[in-house]
Amino acid sequence: MISFIKGTAHILKEGMIVLENNGIGYKINVSNRVFEHIYKNRENIKIFTFMNVKEDDISLFGFLSLEELEVFEKLISVSGVGPKGAISLLDVMKPQEIIMAIITSDVNLLSKGQGIGKKTAQRIALELKDKVSSIDAINQDTEEVIDEDYEDDIKETVEALTILGFTKQEIIKVINSLDNKNLSSDRMISLCLKKLSK
Repeated sequence: MISFIKGTAHILKEGMIVLENNGIGYKINVSNRVFEHIYKNRENIKIFTFMNVKEDDISLFGFLSLEELEVFEKLISVSGVGPKGAISLLDVMKPQEIIMAIITSDVNLLSKGQGIGKKTAQRIALELKDKVSSIDAINQDTEEVIDEDYEDDIKETVEALTILGFTKQEIIKVINSLDNKNLSSDRMISLCLKKLSK
């Protein structure tokens, strides 16, 4: 399986590129977000790939980050969601926004992807809720790597503030705004409350 390809991108059409590496051109399906990025930056591109194999077709899907690829793989693990449906969600939402929509069971957001109806969106939220966490959403929205020792503190912070009536989306947005996320739950709750109460 091809994990990633580095090379020069040639635009084929919206949603599809050819990535040239050592004289070989790899035809890769990408989301509109990835396409727009590559349209501006075509040299020395690194694309993480997923190979979709069907009886009558083998195709590559490309992503700019491993996090985006992981969200894509989670989505296609849901019955009724194929690669094109997963890509259509990544067209309209960032990976962390999809994770937040799953955590909060936001069916309206999850049905924004082309070909994703309300029933399929409900299935995505139901089947993936236990497979993603608030930590995923936080990690994907920052370059900072959160120390494993503090992951429980973040979870406790989210749970405590949820009980106080704040939404997970609000809480994670505030946690993302903190300069340091490797804090005790008491300290993090205190800092978040100050920001949420403004």
